[in-house]
Amino acid sequence: MGTPVEFGAKLSASVRDGYVFLDRISWDNFNEAGDLKAQIEAYYSYTGVYPESVHVDRIYRTRENRAFCQERGIRISGPPLGRPPANISIELKKQAQEDERIRNTIEGKFGISKRRLTLSRVMARLPHTSETAIAITFLVMNLSTLLRQVFCLFLCFKLSESLLRSSLIIKSYHPGSY
Repeated sequence: MGTPVEFGAKLSASVRDGYVFLDRISWDNFNEAGDLKAQIEAYYSYTGVYPESVHVDRIYRTRENRAFCQERGIRISGPPLGRPPANISIELKKQAQEDERIRNTIEGKFGISKRRLTLSRVMARLPHTSETAIAITFLVMNLSTLLRQVFCLFLCFKLSESLLRSSLIIKSYHPGSY
């Protein structure tokens, strides 16, 4: 029995503020580590500042990418290269756990796109129609995130409105108190 092989497009994506950005779609096999610089520069051109930290898989933690991040004052997640230290401080352990929790958001986004939004079942035959189907999947995922945020904002508005009304009613029962 042969080994499982994945066919189709290979994606490189990033998450900013809960939204997924599709950075690269390619039909050729490529090393994702080469995309890190472009993704950081895209973030810089979008926000005007470099990110404080980037949370990446092991494959992105190359010497070249670490040097690039260090030059720009960006902390890269994960252990340093070389032999692991004998004693790791509690703060570093907590930081590593927090970094891994943050990095898992991209894994979750890919999981949602495969399970709920049919990214794992793209059946288009032509490359450009497959790329369109993939892009629409990410668009729907981002619209879902936006809808969730708008709904939360609406609920907060309604809750504050009802609290304001209830506080006004309570104050109306105490006229003339100074």
